[in-house]
Amino acid sequence: MSAARWTWRALPLAGALLLSACAAPNKPLYLWEGFPRQQYEVLQRTGLDANAQIQALQAHAEKARAAGAALPPGFRAHLGMLQLSVGAADQARASWQAEKLAFPESAPYMDQLLKRLDGAAAAQPTSGNPS
Repeated sequence: MSAARWTWRALPLAGALLLSACAAPNKPLYLWEGFPRQQYEVLQRTGLDANAQIQALQAHAEKARAAGAALPPGFRAHLGMLQLSVGAADQARASWQAEKLAFPESAPYMDQLLKRLDGAAAAQPTSGNPS
């Protein structure tokens, strides 16, 4: 094959390679940032106190919302655990229900947590005088 003929056949391939090099990189599916590190620190009990962690996660969620990015799997579940640890059971319930909506595959675990939460609430004595 002559050099001129080879050049004309390679030209479309070179053009395709050039165009693919200019393509924008894929946008990440989730906005992770420091979430995995924070989870690790909670499990190791070396992180911030629960209220500070909740604030950090809420700031992370707000940043994701502003960027139009999705929160990663487990984010809302972890937030719910922290909320429950500071006595905010209603907020924990809302976070776990949001996790179920965002990640339907988490439903069995979230349902188990919600059931335990509802069971604990039912077992709480009422603060009134018995008649």
